[in-house]
Amino acid sequence: MGQQRGGHPGRMQTSYGGMTAVAESKFAIDKLLHTVIQLKASDLHITVGQPPVLRHHGRLKRLDTKNLDKDDTTSLMKSITPDRCQQELSEVGGADFAIEFVDGYRFRVAVFRQRGSIGMVLRRIPSQFLTFEQIGMPEAIRSMIVRPRGLLLVTGPTGSGKTTSLASMLNFINENYDRHIITLEDPIEYAFQSAKSAIEQREVGSDVPNFQSGLRHALRQDPDVILVGEMRDLETTAAAITAAETGHLVFSTLHTVNAPQTIERIIDIYPSDQQNQIRSMLANTLQAVISQTLFKRVDQPGMVPAVEIMLCTPAVRNCVRENRIFEIPNIISTSRAIGMQTLDDSIKQLFVNGYIARDDAIAQAAHPEKLERSLAA
Repeated sequence: MGQQRGGHPGRMQTSYGGMTAVAESKFAIDKLLHTVIQLKASDLHITVGQPPVLRHHGRLKRLDTKNLDKDDTTSLMKSITPDRCQQELSEVGGADFAIEFVDGYRFRVAVFRQRGSIGMVLRRIPSQFLTFEQIGMPEAIRSMIVRPRGLLLVTGPTGSGKTTSLASMLNFINENYDRHIITLEDPIEYAFQSAKSAIEQREVGSDVPNFQSGLRHALRQDPDVILVGEMRDLETTAAAITAAETGHLVFSTLHTVNAPQTIERIIDIYPSDQQNQIRSMLANTLQAVISQTLFKRVDQPGMVPAVEIMLCTPAVRNCVRENRIFEIPNIISTSRAIGMQTLDDSIKQLFVNGYIARDDAIAQAAHPEKLERSLAA
């Protein structure tokens, strides 16, 4: 299914036939996934009423094929979706899972109902781990990720590269240190092979019923490092913080845009009568918050992250403990010498280096007017 020239502006063309029968759909989805890989797209969207759509360097591009109908999307879904996920789709209207494809490529799949029909989004998971330099992660993080205990959070909106950053960190530990690493994921995305470390990966829904149950059992299995795919509720958050407090290094994610919001989100998960206690626990266990957002590159094809880094110095811990979260941004901006940086500092550096466009830099800045004045200076 190669790219062809000509055709509708803004569309990628492909030789793609009908797909009304389930038997043909597995062949059809394979051809589509080969196209995703060939064109280095990040996502494939399957929706009734339009052709398959790729996200390519941040922009949506329609394949030059027929518009899909309900039978098409249902057949495509059934061709790759496990029975348990089809049941979950039927019961709650959506399901997430991952699939193995050719040559080590994996895809994270979200299936869902919309307006009485089936839709899917398949995200390509890179087949190779990236280095710290490739993901734009500063040197200060290396010492953080090999500490014997504590909580390290990678945050950002959906599609900001959190999973890629976490995978790179775990792979660094795996290749350089002898640790017992347990991951709890929903679904498993990057597939690890044990190197110096011993790695076990467990998928929520198939290997363990939920994050909190998986965490409870993992703590009995002599782990050094635990990855919790997402701190999405009170039970999982409490279990992750307890694991970090009892002598384990715990990695996890939240859908927050900066360190202060991350801390406030965690505290707000708890009932009001427990919030003072969790502030104290969080002040003792939190090691760092890395918040990132992706930008389209202008110097070459691809994306590049801007990264805010908050390291838990005594000053930061006091702010968390004493509920003075509003002071943390100033601490970050005045602590560059020890490896901290604000999101806007990172964005400015990307622009100065010629990696991103001025308009994009200003549009995604935490303080757009201040950054604009800085760029004009």
